[in-house]
Amino acid sequence: MQNLDQNELRSLKGKTLVGNDGELGRIDELYVDNNDGDPTFATVDTGAFAGRSSFVPLASASLSGSTITVPYDKQLVSDAPNISTDADLSPEEEERLYVHYGIHQGSGAGYATSGTNTTTTTNTATTGITGTGNQHGTAGHDTSGPTTDDAMTRSEERLKVGTQQTEAGRARLRKYIVSEQQNVTVPVTTERATVTTEPITDANAGQAYDGPALSEEEHEVVLSSEKPVVEKETVPVERVRLGTETVTENVQVSEEVRKEQIEVDGDVDTRGGTTRGDGTLGNSVNR
Repeated sequence: MQNLDQNELRSLKGKTLVGNDGELGRIDELYVDNNDGDPTFATVDTGAFAGRSSFVPLASASLSGSTITVPYDKQLVSDAPNISTDADLSPEEEERLYVHYGIHQGSGAGYATSGTNTTTTTNTATTGITGTGNQHGTAGHDTSGPTTDDAMTRSEERLKVGTQQTEAGRARLRKYIVSEQQNVTVPVTTERATVTTEPITDANAGQAYDGPALSEEEHEVVLSSEKPVVEKETVPVERVRLGTETVTENVQVSEEVRKEQIEVDGDVDTRGGTTRGDGTLGNSVNR
């Protein structure tokens, strides 16, 4: 973990810190020796309390890919002295850390964060350690890092559902010609010849005896009849118009949303809320 340039040091932030019995957390802050630029301490969020970060010495750390391994147990790191990351480490605080981890005390030359110039500061030899988490600047920055206040914000995703107009199909009117057979009954008249005989009476005797006694003659009658005559005419029968109407129906949509849960460790009185059996706070802390 020695002789790393500034870019390499900055790249260590956010990497996973692993101890003897598993993952300790991700590195929030790196501290380097002002004299030689070697990384000396890292802070990790142990997850015990909001804004609670533990200092971990890097003297015996090894780097492999995105993982940094240190020879300490989770409980030892979690029980490290509760030292604020918002201010420089005092010599007394450094001594407490070294005693806790059972290692020899450092030179006391002071340390700077990897986010600042690694040359010695203008402070005295007892200058403490500065945290790079102060880059956020404002207390309460919701990252559960060094600049947060003593409260933790629980957030959750919520669905915002709307509608969008899209083309669902098309409709058109098309006119074409078809033929069909129609049967219509039409009355027609036809003339036919009839023959009627009548006896000779005083009324028709004159006509009967008019002419020769015997003769040949011929009578002709013209017969007529009606026949159907068909004509076609085109007439408008109706108007057809294409339009649209709006129909509203309910459509069920389903989407996965995420939400944060807050765990409570230790003997804590959750005032204003209730604690479930799994250690998470009840609905009273929901926003």
